[in-house]
Amino acid sequence: MFDGQMWDTILSAFGQTLTMVLWSTLFSVLLGFIPAVLLTLTAPDGLRPNKPVYSVLSFIVNVFRSFPFIILMVLVIPLTRAIMGKAIGTRAAIVPLTISAIPFVARVIESAFREVDPGLIEAARSFGASDSQIFLRVYVKEAFPGILSGIILTMISLVGYSAMGGAIGAGGLGDVAIRKGYQAYKIEYLVATSAVLIVFVQLVQSIGNRLYNKLS
Repeated sequence: MFDGQMWDTILSAFGQTLTMVLWSTLFSVLLGFIPAVLLTLTAPDGLRPNKPVYSVLSFIVNVFRSFPFIILMVLVIPLTRAIMGKAIGTRAAIVPLTISAIPFVARVIESAFREVDPGLIEAARSFGASDSQIFLRVYVKEAFPGILSGIILTMISLVGYSAMGGAIGAGGLGDVAIRKGYQAYKIEYLVATSAVLIVFVQLVQSIGNRLYNKLS
């Protein structure tokens, strides 16, 4: 039942899933950090309060977070084709995966920044620190463990999204589970792909927990 050919297929699909997850995590963190910083700075209790900017940016982030991933993949097909040259495949899936994760990352990082002890910020102000110094030496430093935890959570979420992407030609384990497992009625493929995903998620979460405990 669990023959070598099946595991070759699954390992190849796992490599595709890993490619999608790692690249989309990297891009979403880099791009999501920008709105997270703006949300933190312009919040009512931020270093540079600005209610109009905060309200508009917060609304945009919430709108993008509300889109189901399958629908988002279809909506951004023109953008995906413009960036990647095609709309189907492992590389093409990185675009919608990244877009779907950016607002999530923004909120996670913003939450980590907002949890920084206000007393530390006031203490830095009393010593004459500038806003940029406060942000880099207080916000970033104190929130880093929480940011790391958010990145791990984002990666795990993207594993699930990449599996759903297999339904429309993104490749990876989701594609194998659907084509080989569901459509071809081969239960062993469903069992094996599910097991690989579970082990991978548990491994990522375990590494994340250890890093968080050390940095805390």
